[in-house]
Amino acid sequence: MSLNRSEKQASVEEISALAAKAQSLVLAEYRGIAVEQMTKLRKQARENGVHLQVFKNTLARRAVTGTPCEVLAGEMAGPLIYGFSEDAVAAARVINDFAKTNDKLVIRSGVVNGKALDAAGVKTLASIPSREVLLARLLGVMQAPVSGFAVALGQLAKKRETEAA
Repeated sequence: MSLNRSEKQASVEEISALAAKAQSLVLAEYRGIAVEQMTKLRKQARENGVHLQVFKNTLARRAVTGTPCEVLAGEMAGPLIYGFSEDAVAAARVINDFAKTNDKLVIRSGVVNGKALDAAGVKTLASIPSREVLLARLLGVMQAPVSGFAVALGQLAKKRETEAA
């Protein structure tokens, strides 16, 4: 079923809006995936703040012109699912995790902040820990010297108490 001109324009505007506010876009080929598997993937994507949708490639190419996602315009061919995310890692992680359990989903390429990534780059991006994990690690590193100093002072105080007694 073909779209009329106003439907095509609305679709281009929707894709342009997604591409303009997204930090990352991941393209994956979904040929042969069952409907229930695709539904499961979309549910996981929604839970992680990823907008996952199938678009007409010609409209998607037109829509990403002038956005950071424009570098992927040449890759937009075939049955693709588009994963837009405001979090730089979320789209790559959701699609990569699903591709591990379903060999019919093939990661094609991606873009992060205007930098194009191949399939290996998307997989590497997906392995980066989440923002919360990175902040927790940083906090642990920052607290280590303070807590070490507090433990040393406590042991020094105990030692002096035993010497005084």
